[in-house]
Amino acid sequence: MATVKVFDQTNKEVGQLELAPEVFEVAVRPELLHLVVRSQLAAKRAGTHSVKTRSFVSGSGSKPWRQKGTGRARSGAKRSPIWKGGAVVHGPQPRSYEFKVNKKIKALALKMALSTKVAEESLILVDKLDLPEVKTKLFAGVAGAFGLKKALIVLPESNNTIELSARNLPGIKVVRQDMLNVYDLLKHPQLVMVQGAAQAVQERLR
Repeated sequence: MATVKVFDQTNKEVGQLELAPEVFEVAVRPELLHLVVRSQLAAKRAGTHSVKTRSFVSGSGSKPWRQKGTGRARSGAKRSPIWKGGAVVHGPQPRSYEFKVNKKIKALALKMALSTKVAEESLILVDKLDLPEVKTKLFAGVAGAFGLKKALIVLPESNNTIELSARNLPGIKVVRQDMLNVYDLLKHPQLVMVQGAAQAVQERLR
């Protein structure tokens, strides 16, 4: 069982927390992490691109000229895809790119991403994060104390003061523990978890 130091928001050690090995010391399988990240990114795609098929192109449906005798190629409609201003064949239509990934696979991938942070010693545990008011400068002081540049901050529950104070800092993202995901963990080299958030995640994934 891994033991990680716990700091206050001024970066002074205030204790230790034991982390469950079945959550924070899982063997990493890159193919599973890749699958889950692909799934997350695919679900974000809007899929609203669209072209007009011949049923949507404006124009008469009547035959432009008779079938034979004109010397011209036979044609049946002005909306034909081979005509300028006509329809598009096999073009993109609105669709969802989302594909299903098993809940067990998602949970395992999340454990692997957390284990990676522990193995790289890029996990920082703090006992609490508390600011007297919404002010970017105050949170920048906390980030500076830990040397945070591109970090994911995980809170046990919504904290409007922290979230609003941190949102203007480039590279810093704040999420609740129940919104923790593989993509954010892999995207941010540094992970800061409030002690209550780490315990909640541990209980949920055990």
